[in-house]
Amino acid sequence: MSAESDPGWKGDAHPRQEGPVDLRLAGPALAAWATAALVLDVPLAWSLGVAGVCLVGGVALLRVGSGRCRAPVAAVLLCVAASAVSAGLHGADVRRGPVPEVARRFGTVTAEVELTADPWLSRPRVRGDRAAPVGVLARGEVRRVGEGAGALTRSPVLLVVDADVPAPGVRGAAPDARTAWLRLLPSTRLRLTGRLAPPATAGDRTAAVLRVRNWPPPEIATGPTAPQRLAGRLRAGLREATEELPSDARALLPGLVVGDTSRITPELDDAFKATDLAHTLAVSGSNLTILLALLIGPPGMAGLAERRGIAPLLGLSLRTTALLAGALTVAFVIVCRPDPSVLRAAACGAVALLALATGRRRSLVPALATAVLLLVLYDPWLARSYGFVLSVLATGALLLLAPRWSEALLRRGVPARLAEGLAAAGAAQAACAPVVAVLSARVSLVAVPCNLLVELAVAPATVLGFAALGAAPVSMPLAKALAWCASWPAGWIATVARTGAAQPGAGVDWPGSWPGALLLAAVTVALVLLGRRLIRHPWWCGALALLLLLVVVRPAPLTRAVTGWPPPNWRYAMCDVGQGDATVLSAGPGTAVVVDAGPDPAPVDRCLRELGITRIPLLVLTHFHADHVGGLSGVLRGRSVAAIETTAFAEPPDQAESVRREAATHHIPLTTAAAGEERRVGPLTWRVLWPQPDALAPPDGPNDASITLLVHTAGLRLLLLGDLEPPAQQQLLHTPEASDLSRVDVLKVAHHGSAYQDPALLHLAAPRVALISCGTGNPYGHPAPSTITALRSTGATVLRTDRDGALALTGSGGPHGGMKVMRD
Repeated sequence: MSAESDPGWKGDAHPRQEGPVDLRLAGPALAAWATAALVLDVPLAWSLGVAGVCLVGGVALLRVGSGRCRAPVAAVLLCVAASAVSAGLHGADVRRGPVPEVARRFGTVTAEVELTADPWLSRPRVRGDRAAPVGVLARGEVRRVGEGAGALTRSPVLLVVDADVPAPGVRGAAPDARTAWLRLLPSTRLRLTGRLAPPATAGDRTAAVLRVRNWPPPEIATGPTAPQRLAGRLRAGLREATEELPSDARALLPGLVVGDTSRITPELDDAFKATDLAHTLAVSGSNLTILLALLIGPPGMAGLAERRGIAPLLGLSLRTTALLAGALTVAFVIVCRPDPSVLRAAACGAVALLALATGRRRSLVPALATAVLLLVLYDPWLARSYGFVLSVLATGALLLLAPRWSEALLRRGVPARLAEGLAAAGAAQAACAPVVAVLSARVSLVAVPCNLLVELAVAPATVLGFAALGAAPVSMPLAKALAWCASWPAGWIATVARTGAAQPGAGVDWPGSWPGALLLAAVTVALVLLGRRLIRHPWWCGALALLLLLVVVRPAPLTRAVTGWPPPNWRYAMCDVGQGDATVLSAGPGTAVVVDAGPDPAPVDRCLRELGITRIPLLVLTHFHADHVGGLSGVLRGRSVAAIETTAFAEPPDQAESVRREAATHHIPLTTAAAGEERRVGPLTWRVLWPQPDALAPPDGPNDASITLLVHTAGLRLLLLGDLEPPAQQQLLHTPEASDLSRVDVLKVAHHGSAYQDPALLHLAAPRVALISCGTGNPYGHPAPSTITALRSTGATVLRTDRDGALALTGSGGPHGGMKVMRD
């Protein structure tokens, strides 16, 4: 009786039918991987010595050895030898030549640099009260050093281009120059002058950091190669085809298709990282697998007479189909750029698909091991790449764990499609979570459901996006129509990422170290073993799923009952946003007036979510320093904001322009505060005290132009000073409103409690409670001991966010008000 006629036969591809996993190539691949990671920093002579010893040992073992372990051990030794040679040569290439030597002396050079990847914008960062200018970063190779003919070399560098550096062929500086820098294509050679410095992280592929100078201006020595020009036109066509799409789809679609993340905002990028969906924005083997599966049909049927896909519909033979698939792979690499991550994705995707096409899952692990071995020998620097680790772990989990988990779910009555999706998302998350925790010091609790929800949308978005990419050079209207169709699944992916990241319990903090990763791996194994038992008890599974849902969503009544935060009937809250300001005045259930936004979007967004704020009638930005306005997008995230009020002193200009741009994007009107202005929202009333239009002197910088508010709520009087410094504080004492400043209930201390305070104002205010917003370990010494002493001398209780966390005021004013300050 044949195997196929056996009623118990499940088929060659079934995970329980084909016997033990073939791990013969796993040992050599892992040995080569480990060797490359260790040898890259070793002097070339040492690496060649290690290679020689292993080569001799492997050959000798093959010639004179005996026993079952002879071939496996010899294979490991020979792979170690090959990896040591490759890693030694690659490491020596980075260390040799004039560039590393000049970098150690922080010298200035004139060089010819060839770009090896697309330039990208640096992420905005807040340093104190300033936002670091957004510059351009690019990977390149120094090919020639010195004037004229110069000295030939080949050293990889990271180019840092500040905003004032003109782009080659463009007159003037930002923003036109910055846009022109971003349009430069890989393989373009530039002649420029800059200062070399050692790389920030030792032991990586970069030999030096080259900060480009604006004089003499950079020039284009030679243009990009023909393939790169073609790829550039295709990518530009895709960007043009998506130009009129909604903002999320416009930003996301080029990233899904070709890894072009130039339009991804920091806010959207954070949402993808918080939900462990960042892999969808990187070119991965799944992109290529989707395209090849579209060509040849479902895996396992590629060689059958009843095969599916586009190829059999066109009447193409298997040989022609294979050649077409190879051409598609080459085109994929060219369009998505042949950098190491794309080559890695192409190799993993092609090898895995080739193994799947045979219909035998048992061949998948050897195929993956072969891909790892070849890639590490070709590019040893991948051995230290977290992206490479995650790719291998995810692929291995999908090949080894997912089929068995899916089968277990099927036996429990879970529908086939849902079982496959749950198994794939769960296996990938279980394998990758420890490494992700090292990178982010956080574990996502929404990763599995979010990946499951976007799974069905990734394929249509990718296919339609590539169709738009190919149609753009031929017919832009057709490309725009295809892009519009792709915008629906792309928009769904962005919505899932934003919704998941917006949940109060989307993630938990975790030690960002390798011991922390090992601990998470142990916890994951324990949960998997527990899950194998719990899956037999549906009621327990349902109860635990409900508990996890409550932990993630954290309904306000339940959170308040468990943690006591936020306290009921809170009147005023000071968010813990680090070195910056963000305070909240309650104006009713879910409604608040927000004063300042802090330096970063995430902390203020998290604070407002915990407070349950969904509607903001007015957002007051006291002045335009980055530590007060940098988190504006976090305040606007998922909330209705009716208006933004700012000071008339628009300095620093770049931050003021950023606020105007953000407000215009969200169609929020901007108004200017005026002294004497009085307003009411629900139980809140307030009056603007500063800045005065007839002040004795113009403001001495943005701090002295801060909007100052006197707020009344539930009988409480709160004085919010922004960042006023002594000159403006003294002038405030001479205004008609000065008499209203005596004996306030709460003082929001100016400028994070710095030493620059006017003692007369502190003694006049004589607050019952003084609140200071400052960051832990900040380099400015805030709050100053002298300020704390002065406040305590007035009888005030001093609380500060760096030690006490977020703070909330409850109760009411008056002799029987019972005002309290609660800590998070």
